[in-house]
Amino acid sequence: MTQRRRPSTSKARKAGSFAKLKSAARPSAIDLFCGCGGLSLGLKNAGFSVVAAVDTDALACATYRANHRATLLLEKDIQDIDPAELMVELGLKEGELGLLAGCPPCQGFSTLRTLNGGKKISEPMNDLVFQFSRFIKVFKPKSVMVENVPGLAGDERLAKFRGFLSAMGYKSCIDVFDAADFGVPQRRRRMILLAARGTRPEFAAPAKRKRSVRSAIANLPAPQVTTDPAHNHPADRAPHVMDIIRRIPKDGGSRRELGEDAQLPCHRKCNGFKDIYGRMSWDKPSPTITGGCINPSKGRFLHPEQDRAITLREAAMLQGFPVNYRFDLSKGRYPAAQMIGNAFPPAFAAHHAKSLRGLISCYLRNLET
Repeated sequence: MTQRRRPSTSKARKAGSFAKLKSAARPSAIDLFCGCGGLSLGLKNAGFSVVAAVDTDALACATYRANHRATLLLEKDIQDIDPAELMVELGLKEGELGLLAGCPPCQGFSTLRTLNGGKKISEPMNDLVFQFSRFIKVFKPKSVMVENVPGLAGDERLAKFRGFLSAMGYKSCIDVFDAADFGVPQRRRRMILLAARGTRPEFAAPAKRKRSVRSAIANLPAPQVTTDPAHNHPADRAPHVMDIIRRIPKDGGSRRELGEDAQLPCHRKCNGFKDIYGRMSWDKPSPTITGGCINPSKGRFLHPEQDRAITLREAAMLQGFPVNYRFDLSKGRYPAAQMIGNAFPPAFAAHHAKSLRGLISCYLRNLET
């Protein structure tokens, strides 16, 4: 039997050096409140290695595991996690983590929930934004990114959090952006906070061109001819509802074009929510994908030309997920739709994470010199 030769010491040393260089080339990141993994996917596409993620939702965690197998997923309440123990488990030291990122629950910050800002709502989950502070004190990451609804931008808790960042030696910036300006085929306004240790980060420049509904879903086969469970899930609708759907003009049409006599009785009594039973336009970004995205009674969620609401797969692709991203459908269509609607669009995350990645690369180069 021929004995396999062991690599020389010099080769082993080179291999170890290469591994360290590769690790440095992909700085580490932790995704707090990870949901089904939109932010993690964006961070990976921006060149980060997502080493850990946290969430409590079982359905979202099942989806996350199916798509991010190399990431340590902690399915537990973030308040029960000891950051110091996690840092040891990950083999990291203080200051080594490249990015701490996340999207804390936003229910109480929503403009719809707060009646367009006219009423403050006490929402205990809003204080979860301060969980970032616990992790920052221990890990002292090189950078921080927080995403949320625009309502958080003017909240006193965010001002307090930014004060904490400043006291810890971080410089931060905050703004509200439309995801459609950053490679997402969807209009979705979100607040982004970026922070870096010792230097003020800059937001990414908008993409050179916007993506449309056509660019995202036009090449998908009809749901009836595919075995994709996220795409082929027929919905039974009442005959009078199907009649209205068939009459909505193609490519951006609205129920208002049918005249008042063709409206459902509940719609005649309400002067708002005018996008209900509306069609998406092929050559524009879609409206915001929400948890009701597969229900035409929840918004402009009809397919541009087929007489149906968009499918879960189409909703996910309008969020920016790839066609092969797997979603756990064990709880049914509507919980899956809620999970997709809550996701952080990966391309949106990637654009801003790349600017932080650039700062980290400069930091590492300065250390080498």
